[in-house]
Amino acid sequence: MQSPSAADMLQIAADAARSKGGEDLLALNVSEPLPLVDIFLLVTGNSERNVAAIADEVEDKMIEAGYKRVRREGRSEARWVLLDFGDLIVHVFHEEERTYYGLERLWKDCPVVPIAEPAPLSASVDQD
Repeated sequence: MQSPSAADMLQIAADAARSKGGEDLLALNVSEPLPLVDIFLLVTGNSERNVAAIADEVEDKMIEAGYKRVRREGRSEARWVLLDFGDLIVHVFHEEERTYYGLERLWKDCPVVPIAEPAPLSASVDQD
């Protein structure tokens, strides 16, 4: 069963990933097969630099929100960065690695968790 904080964590991580150009975001509820984790968030970056930037932004925003990173792997290569925040694990992939490893296929029996779109930035209009 997914914890309430996992949904909050997911939204913070998703917004951070999108802000750095993360694409093809997919969240899976893996709490049934993995009792110690609630959600996997899969994100694609289009280059090593982009993957690193997405991972760094997700980590920064999660820490700002008060969540502790348990583990980070793959940052130096920036082809597949794993960020473990306990209830949420974020996988930031380079396009080729995401296709090759196919976590979507591996976890296809897990329910998809909806991710809210970020609120559009409202343009301020000066009234004279």
